[in-house]
Amino acid sequence: MSGGPATGRSERLTLAEVVRAALPVYIQHHRLQPHHWKVLRAIMACRTPQLGGHLYQCGHCGKEHFVPHSCRNRHCPSCQGINSTDWLARQAEVLLPIPYFHLVFTLPHDLNPLIQQNQAKLYDLLFATASATPLEFGRNNLQAQIGVTAVLHTWSQTLLDHYHLHCIVTGGGLRLDGLGWKSAPAHWLFPVRALSVVFRAKFRDGLRALFDAGQLEFHGQLQPLSQHYQFDRLLRAVTRPKWVVYAKRPFPGAKAVLAYLSRYTHRVGITNHRIRALDSQHQTVTFDYKDYADASHHKLMTLGWDEFLRRFRLHLLPARFVKNPPLRPARKSSPPCQDRPSSRGAANPDRCLPFFSPGRRRHGHSCASQSELPLLSSTRSPTAPRHPSLAHPRPAHPDRHLMTPPVLHPPLTVPTLAFVVLLSG
Repeated sequence: MSGGPATGRSERLTLAEVVRAALPVYIQHHRLQPHHWKVLRAIMACRTPQLGGHLYQCGHCGKEHFVPHSCRNRHCPSCQGINSTDWLARQAEVLLPIPYFHLVFTLPHDLNPLIQQNQAKLYDLLFATASATPLEFGRNNLQAQIGVTAVLHTWSQTLLDHYHLHCIVTGGGLRLDGLGWKSAPAHWLFPVRALSVVFRAKFRDGLRALFDAGQLEFHGQLQPLSQHYQFDRLLRAVTRPKWVVYAKRPFPGAKAVLAYLSRYTHRVGITNHRIRALDSQHQTVTFDYKDYADASHHKLMTLGWDEFLRRFRLHLLPARFVKNPPLRPARKSSPPCQDRPSSRGAANPDRCLPFFSPGRRRHGHSCASQSELPLLSSTRSPTAPRHPSLAHPRPAHPDRHLMTPPVLHPPLTVPTLAFVVLLSG
């Protein structure tokens, strides 16, 4: 591994090219779980004849142009640009003309090994606790139901594991008595030190509940943590220091919020434009990164193929884990908490938290637009699987991506415009 100042790039490289070169060497020394195989094979086949494509012909000169299909995998950086643009267009009318605040909830790095072995459970716990924290402050400090949009990031600039949640919080909310809107101060929302204490306590309690219920896995070097006293020691160690909750300046307007979210909701661990060099002789990859410890200067880092793929695999989301469910406003009227049947225990307004439902969704097609050319044919390689992700297709369940919106007590008499959506990226 090496690092140095960033310089101009000589040619355009993609993550797919890196995977095609490095994966055959990597699998000689490492075993991949089936889900990781699926993702990496999809990225390798992206925009190649292996997935088939469309054949176009120019109406003037008769020249034929073949456009290969994309893999549409959510971990592929080549397939996320158009998805981000489409998402931005669909959500433009959802945001409110109010201030929005940006909060970042970060987990301590001492929890990284445990998270790697329990990704789905602890990602859900991070979403639940980080979103519940500002919602609780909104009810207690503003006496209002605020809105939260959360985006999961699992990586640092150098592709190491760095688990944090970006939350966009509305500068106000619907009053709990249902009598209108309660605005927050334009340049201040909640104290970050208090947010940190509450977030840390909620995550600690959730972690303890998962352990007591036997829902955590401990393999390899983490096997001693299956003992109560060892797990208690870990909890004490990670909760003794202060946890980082960072509050950024409010967004200048709704358009700035959407522009920010469109970049983050479909972002993957590394984008194509950051990959600078691929050395087959020395089996290394060079990519650009921003060094926040050195005034955010751009530098270059060179990793061996094995280490690069190891780091990239850290950020492959669990199978069926929702990446970006659609942003939707809550319904105009919601029943009181005690009248809504729930499988989560007795009805309690303080426990009306957003419910994150993992599921599968189909991803938008990202082939280049060729609307100026007539389509001659659409082909698929006889050896290619039916689904671009190189796996057996499953029916989409759009309703499973909806969040249960936060309900107010008593029921609202005005249109409900606040929303709570949890996103993972």
